[in-house]
Amino acid sequence: MGTGGTIAGRAPSQGDGVGYTAAQISVEGLLQAIAGLDAADGACRLEAVQLAQIDSKDMDWAVWRLLLRGVAQLLEDAQTRAVVITHGTDTLEETAWLLQVALQPAKPVVLTCAMRPATSLQADGPQNLRDAVAAAAQAADAGAGGAGVWVMAAGALHAGLAVQKVHPYRLDALRSYEGGPCAYMEEGMLRWVGRPVGAAVDAGARLARWLDCDALPWVEIVASGAAQSARAVRALVAAGVKGLVVAGTGNATVHAQMLQALLDARKAGVRVWCSTRCLEGVPVLPPGAAGLAADREHWLKQWLVPAGAVGGQALDVVQLPPAKARVAMMLDLALEPS
Repeated sequence: MGTGGTIAGRAPSQGDGVGYTAAQISVEGLLQAIAGLDAADGACRLEAVQLAQIDSKDMDWAVWRLLLRGVAQLLEDAQTRAVVITHGTDTLEETAWLLQVALQPAKPVVLTCAMRPATSLQADGPQNLRDAVAAAAQAADAGAGGAGVWVMAAGALHAGLAVQKVHPYRLDALRSYEGGPCAYMEEGMLRWVGRPVGAAVDAGARLARWLDCDALPWVEIVASGAAQSARAVRALVAAGVKGLVVAGTGNATVHAQMLQALLDARKAGVRVWCSTRCLEGVPVLPPGAAGLAADREHWLKQWLVPAGAVGGQALDVVQLPPAKARVAMMLDLALEPS
């Protein structure tokens, strides 16, 4: 399934790695440009679907909803062994997280991407796509152990729940902090080193409710740092925001000037979660913090959300970086009674 991105981009010259236009080449064109791809997938038949053609920085709920519906339909087809999705790198981590949470797929769903356009001398898309097809086929052969949402790039297979884009230019721009990649592609063979994706569950009822939404609730990310004020929080609350994710410092801490505005926001009915802007590790909850009563405002750590907060699923959203926590909150708010 093609959605556009740099992998489908064109630039005026082969030496141009940044001055390109994303989402110019069809997914069929990408497949046809890779010699011997049919042999890379272990005798599977490849079928191409152009779902969207956008720069992933512009990803929105309309495309996400199309993607959720399209992948769900393919996974229900007994003839489908796996799904491969081409995607831009900018919002790939949010899309991968969304697909895993919403679909809980019992078959492999592998996203892939590129950091250089298809016209570049350093084009990494063809190898990434070839690896993604091979990884999807081999993960399908692995049965339940290969199920779930994965991201294949630069020879590494990452879990969709863990992957992040950490560099704006290098070919190996994706990381899975803490646990690292789950497998590596070596000469067409997938070498597993860990499989953290959990067993699939029945996600049908939740998915139907999300797909009925024409739009997700309004949630924004606010950052805390030095010389911070409360103005952004107050402006968002006045404008009607439904939820706020705070990219806090260190152990999800918040500047004193912002703290009272966040407390007032929660009193006004705005959902508030705290994450950390640190790239590695997760906030450390003190003993019993997750169970604190909602009226004990003196303890900021109660805003760190315990496992099971998103649609009743066993997901520890405390571990999510701000961008994924925002998607989690939008999904959770969408399930609340109107």
